[in-house]
Amino acid sequence: MNIAIVGIGLIGGSAAIRLRETKMFDKIIGVDKSEGNQKKALQLNIVDEILPLEEAIKSAKVIILTVPVDVIMSLAPYILDQIDDQVVIDMGSTKINILNLIADHPKRGRYVAAHPMAGTEYSGPEAAIPNLFQGKNMVYVEAFKSDEDAFDLADAITDQLEMKSLFMNAEEHDMHTAYVSHISHLTSFALALTVLEKEKSQGRIFELAGSGFESTVRLAKSSPDMWTPIFKQNRENVLEVLEEHIKQLQKLHKKLENEEYDELHKLIKKSNKIKRIIK
Repeated sequence: MNIAIVGIGLIGGSAAIRLRETKMFDKIIGVDKSEGNQKKALQLNIVDEILPLEEAIKSAKVIILTVPVDVIMSLAPYILDQIDDQVVIDMGSTKINILNLIADHPKRGRYVAAHPMAGTEYSGPEAAIPNLFQGKNMVYVEAFKSDEDAFDLADAITDQLEMKSLFMNAEEHDMHTAYVSHISHLTSFALALTVLEKEKSQGRIFELAGSGFESTVRLAKSSPDMWTPIFKQNRENVLEVLEEHIKQLQKLHKKLENEEYDELHKLIKKSNKIKRIIK
């Protein structure tokens, strides 16, 4: 049994490395539009061979989509048109628009919508690591719409990646990811832009950057090719979260501006409750 991974970057490459270790598949086929990624994936022994998409579909039992979500929007219906009994697993970060697009496709049952809640700020085949998914959550979205054997195969892959399974509907998934993932990236992008703007006029700011700044701005290194489509596809949810975030920043700004330090202390103490959720 062969697997084709469309998009040999951080997620696809890390999945390939781990699945090679487990020997679940006879051959790991890579598909990527970038010749540089193709060469690097072969050099790093992440995949066994590179094939064009059409040949990969015919050669594989499982096709995993780990490309940006706007590319998944164009590929998902096309791939479903080409398959027989293969299983297509979409690992994109948004789901509503993708699943609405294929809702009435005759091969909808062969499609499994999944989202591994794992990643780093790096991209490309060289960013792939073998233990990226270990202990993390794999979110299945509208799993009840997938054929039983298709879901079972996808879940077997999740087990091989050493992940835990969660189940959500598309609306739930896109809202929750807006709060725990998408806003984090937007905030990091904004902080990076803020400091870069000040650096132009003042200079030497980055000489003082320590671990606090580095951890807060880390996500600003993330690929715009990946994140712009995510914000586009999840626009309404992201805007809702962003508006609430701006309100909280305005509260902090007001307390500091008015020298209401006791109130500022209360807000910071309230924020500390996040320790109950994140250890």
